[in-house]
Amino acid sequence: MPSSQNNNRLISLDVFRGITIAGMILVNNPGDWGNVYSPLLHAKWNGCTPTDLVFPFFLFIVGVSVTLSLSKRKERGDNLNKLILQIFRRSFLIFFIGLFLNAFPNFHLSEVRVLGVLQRIAIVYFFISLIFLFTEWKTQISISVILLLGYWALITLVPIPGIGMPNLSQPTIFDPVLQKEIAPNIVAWFDNKILAGHLWSQTKIWDPEGILSTLPAIVTGMLGVLLGKFLKSKFDELTKLIWIFSSANILIFLGLFWDLSFPMNKALWTSSYVLFTGGLALHFFAMCYWFVDIKKYEWWTKPFVVYGTNAITVYTLSWIGGTFLRLIKFDYDGSKTNLKNFLYDNLFTSFLSPINASLAWAIFYVLLWLGVMWIFYKKKIFLKV
Repeated sequence: MPSSQNNNRLISLDVFRGITIAGMILVNNPGDWGNVYSPLLHAKWNGCTPTDLVFPFFLFIVGVSVTLSLSKRKERGDNLNKLILQIFRRSFLIFFIGLFLNAFPNFHLSEVRVLGVLQRIAIVYFFISLIFLFTEWKTQISISVILLLGYWALITLVPIPGIGMPNLSQPTIFDPVLQKEIAPNIVAWFDNKILAGHLWSQTKIWDPEGILSTLPAIVTGMLGVLLGKFLKSKFDELTKLIWIFSSANILIFLGLFWDLSFPMNKALWTSSYVLFTGGLALHFFAMCYWFVDIKKYEWWTKPFVVYGTNAITVYTLSWIGGTFLRLIKFDYDGSKTNLKNFLYDNLFTSFLSPINASLAWAIFYVLLWLGVMWIFYKKKIFLKV
């Protein structure tokens, strides 16, 4: 529902969120998937590209927001049962929107993908909110460590029923006896057992936002929760900044070290990936915090604040809008085309190289939705779920 913007918001967090959601739209909407600069693609399996930072950055931001929002409600004495009900309601709505996007526009429910980006956000938000409400920071750290170590043990040491010892290779192995592809790791095996027929359409045998890999994703959110708690401490701003940068470097080092035996992998959301991307998220936030909230260099922030204050809204609308651009079809120059290809060909491919035309379309699409969100911002429309 529409609401007024809170004037006491941490502006650097809105900027960080806005940059992240703009990056998400950018990498999700190239003009041509066959012509994309490599930093704007996910790593094929192990590894971490700039694109692989977008989702963990957003979950990290969710964690910071949870602390800042729920702390205010706890301090003013809001009823605990009502808080839990609000958390459940918000989680359900975000999950439902994600499910709707996966089904749109055909709504073939018998094969709809159950999980996805928004669904993972909903699940992570739900659990980190409850953890924040019912535990203190030392317990929160303990839970995070247990989840990371437990997940490592689960997918490297636990045999897969009917297959044998696990490995971390991509699940595309064809078994000539079973006459089907099998899952070489417990994450893919579990997705197959629980969500068979409702997995990511590009693989059908595992899901990059699957069930077990959501466990370490919760830790990504918890890192944001812990940062939010630290931001509310009584330390001065410079001291906070030094501690944030120092903690970031420690996480990056630990992530790189663990990567030697437990490779960074977004699809599996490995523990080393959590630490490495968490460290980079801390670095990125610290830079925003220094520029915006400490030094007050705000002249460049408005577009990102516009995006950041309506992040879920613009993600949802940009997804639906992209689908509609492909659905609107008509005859042009003697052949069938859709509105997206018509605009792409006439605006960009006629004078740019294929890869630059593809990038230009992605930038155009980000700016298009920035214009729409600017109208929302000017009219003080901030849609909350």
